[in-house]
Amino acid sequence: MARPFMILRTRRALPAALALACLLAVGTPCASTAPSPVQHAIALIDAGQFKSADADITKALAEPGLPASTRDELLFQRERMRRILIDFTLDADAAKARIRKQVPDLSDAEFTRWDQQGLLEHMVIDGRTLYFKRAPNNLFLLSKEAAARRSKPAPSNDDPMETLNAHHRAARAESLVTHRTSVTPNHVRVTETVTVDADAVPAGETIRAWLPFPRELPGQQEQVRLVDSQPSGANVAPAATMQRTAYLERKAEAGKPTTFAVTYELTIYAQYHDIDANKVVAAKLTPELKPFVEERAPHIVFTDDLRAFSRKVVGDEKNPYRIAQKLFAAVDQIPWAGAREYSTISNLSDYTLHAGHGDCGEQTMLLITLLRLNGIPARWQSGWIFSDGKYNNIHDWGQLYLAPYGWVPMDVTFGQLHPGQGDDPALQWFYLGGLDAYRIAFNSDFSQPFVPPKQHFRSETVDSQRGELEWRRGNLYFNQWDYDFTWQLLPVPERTGR
Repeated sequence: MARPFMILRTRRALPAALALACLLAVGTPCASTAPSPVQHAIALIDAGQFKSADADITKALAEPGLPASTRDELLFQRERMRRILIDFTLDADAAKARIRKQVPDLSDAEFTRWDQQGLLEHMVIDGRTLYFKRAPNNLFLLSKEAAARRSKPAPSNDDPMETLNAHHRAARAESLVTHRTSVTPNHVRVTETVTVDADAVPAGETIRAWLPFPRELPGQQEQVRLVDSQPSGANVAPAATMQRTAYLERKAEAGKPTTFAVTYELTIYAQYHDIDANKVVAAKLTPELKPFVEERAPHIVFTDDLRAFSRKVVGDEKNPYRIAQKLFAAVDQIPWAGAREYSTISNLSDYTLHAGHGDCGEQTMLLITLLRLNGIPARWQSGWIFSDGKYNNIHDWGQLYLAPYGWVPMDVTFGQLHPGQGDDPALQWFYLGGLDAYRIAFNSDFSQPFVPPKQHFRSETVDSQRGELEWRRGNLYFNQWDYDFTWQLLPVPERTGR
């Protein structure tokens, strides 16, 4: 299956992987420089050589005078291998069995052909081919041929905001009439719950929990108020915290799950900027903006492949908004598929460029990297999305800076909408400069520290949407607890201070 513009991934040879690891670490090619122990471990792991990586990590850890930061990085690479094996659990027979639940007459030749087309994500780990546990379901998202072979069509589970609807139309119309960019608000009460498995830690031990909490973002989400927490006394991080959380502690009891919950309210505004490309000029890169056009390893790196991709998409275009439209449209063509845990991926933008698919965070990181490469400031946002009905999910999106409009939102996963007869064609680009009022932002950046700080490795090293937990002897990974998100739409209170 052809992927427009995409560079399909093949497993890198080890020398190339080593060069990549060096590039990720320092941001510039360094083929003549021996990789550090951490870079070497990353390259071996990405190449599927886990036994060699583990042996090299053991050797490096035994070196005298090893800095504490390097020791932590090496130990995390060992943890990354463990997490990869939690994600990659299927051999070929198990993957075929999963697919046959929906395609009963699947042939071995058909499976092989789809696999060779890159439609079934796998890794060769120490000589053994293992498939990503979500690859069988992802197949039907990536291949129309495979989807047509299903014995029963799958029900749609898309966010209603991914299709042009009355909310988008109302947001644009109100913005044009009022000349405001923050419109059509929702007020919502949310309860987030995290439940740790019984006996995940010994009875009497204290479990520390960080539950995501909304940031105060004028014009986007306001009037944020903590309503309740279980246990009581949640410690909400300062409003300026880039990945904001509510911190809780509770002792584990033998044979019982341990539950944490936080309830809050906030008002969320849709956003719409009526952008005229002819008015957009290159932004003056002030000290405040400069970081948002720079590389930030390991996930924002201007690799040779990324530069080639950008040249092919952008061509000779010079207008920042039209460049953004071209890049947005190109990344929008990447099919959505369920993702590996981000902590297992050494470079999200590079991964997405080559994989031929990506989820919201992977697509967003790729777009941010491409925009920055072209001198357009871009940054991360993420949190949770919900609806008037039953749909809800974790989600990532972003912002780009367009002079003279300033920071405006973008959601490349929702992508281009499709105006119908009677609709204004400008609605096609609603999500490049606009945003719906059915999302809560917990994070205005990625990979940022918590308040209070976490003592052990995070389960999610990029995002913060489901929660984080630990006890005195280590982190509690996602397979040791579950999470939930419930919401209720309430009457919108009067806006204050604006």
